[in-house]
Amino acid sequence: MAIMDKNDPPKSFGVFKPVGHTVIAYANAEAMEAAASSLQQQGLAPATFIRYTPGEMKAQVDSDLQTASPLASIGQELNLVRAHRALAEEGCSFLVVYALDDAQNQLVDSVVRTSHARAAQRYGSFMIEELVQTVEGETQVFESPDRGLDIDTPPSNP
Repeated sequence: MAIMDKNDPPKSFGVFKPVGHTVIAYANAEAMEAAASSLQQQGLAPATFIRYTPGEMKAQVDSDLQTASPLASIGQELNLVRAHRALAEEGCSFLVVYALDDAQNQLVDSVVRTSHARAAQRYGSFMIEELVQTVEGETQVFESPDRGLDIDTPPSNP
């Protein structure tokens, strides 16, 4: 695995799937930059960060929706790109972080929990882990494309 190329993002069945990366949505660019600064201060290299403006994420999702294979609807990737578009329409900025190992993933998890992320998913080869609980006490459950978007879009944090 390697850091993804924003101009040629990794895809599975025609939709965005950056394995080895965590995709984090923030209410605005300032919150995203504060999280990136925190990650950098704790030792992650700036070269491991990829930033998306709301417009860039909407454009990527629109492209994915045009090229998605029917097989993309079997997993959650298609639902997640739709959820990313919904967040981008609300003005969210996105930080995509590549982590080399478990220690770096724990660091990313810590920043996600403390930085008011609206949503965050860690992309593995076979599983996508939701890192932000949108409802207190609710845990991640089996996902199906029939359930709709994976991400509830709660009101943004200040």
